[in-house]
Amino acid sequence: MFNTSTNASGNNCSPRTAVTTTVIPLLYSFIFLTGLSLNALAGWVFLHVSSTKSFIVYLKNIAVADLLMSLTFPFKILADSEIAPLELNLFVCRYSAVVFYMNMYIGITFFGLIGFDRYYKIVKPLFTSFVHTVNYSKVVSIIIWLSLMLISFPNMILTNEITKDNYSRKCIGLKSELGRQWHTATTYICTGIFWVVFILLIIFYTAISKKIYSSYKKFRRSSDTAKRKTSRNIFSIMFVFVICFVPYHLCRTPYTLSQTSSQFTCQSQKSLYYAKEFTLMLSAANICLDPIIYFFLCLPFKEKLYQKLHLKLKASSEVEISKSRRSNTLRESINIL
Repeated sequence: MFNTSTNASGNNCSPRTAVTTTVIPLLYSFIFLTGLSLNALAGWVFLHVSSTKSFIVYLKNIAVADLLMSLTFPFKILADSEIAPLELNLFVCRYSAVVFYMNMYIGITFFGLIGFDRYYKIVKPLFTSFVHTVNYSKVVSIIIWLSLMLISFPNMILTNEITKDNYSRKCIGLKSELGRQWHTATTYICTGIFWVVFILLIIFYTAISKKIYSSYKKFRRSSDTAKRKTSRNIFSIMFVFVICFVPYHLCRTPYTLSQTSSQFTCQSQKSLYYAKEFTLMLSAANICLDPIIYFFLCLPFKEKLYQKLHLKLKASSEVEISKSRRSNTLRESINIL
């Protein structure tokens, strides 16, 4: 799933160059070291943050998904750099790449759930019910994990065209015919998941920002501070999606078609391969940005981090507002979007 160098008809069309075997692995190494360090720290902090609200449960799930995703990087780095035996590439194609994609879409789905949770908590508070309870969010989390596992794991089982002469760096060539069909189907399903979540986040956060601005006009003489913080929080999440995920999902479907169709020229296949590799690297870099989002958007996470590092959290507008007796809508909206 990570790489291919053949077309559907089996003609050799290798796109591998010094860029794909040296530059990209080096960049992945930097992402791996940074992402693993930040997510290990985030996981340690979240172990000491109580799951008192549904959005905290969802954030913890994202942290777990990012940590698992980061653990697959060393295998890709070794396989892409071609310094490891071909058998390692088989492991990447069959197992670690599947885990990589599965956890990426689990994280995307949970960001969608956070947007949904904030939307109904802030914009439609009268509709908040069991949907926002911690127990409900835990059940939904289990369903999300099981669903993505059921979609992803057949890609492991159906990567079974393995013979002594078939140890290659062509992941699609290691799949059975059913495996290729399942690979294509899961690509469309996961791509659809991303675009649905992305569109819903735009809708949710547009409505949330309007609600927050309206609320502050009622409770404060000046809403400039609220507007700046709201804009920063919304921009942070949408920035991650636009920079990390949108480019990859614009080219993933054409790339998958180039793997399974003979209608693409060798040059087209190479171009799509390079586009896929660089945009996939942007998606992978998401694991470095998510812990920063936890810090700025989740006040309990920020407070616990400062406490564990024995630092004093400066009194700020967000802390004052969280302790004030103003409306619940204001406190919810200013603490996390």
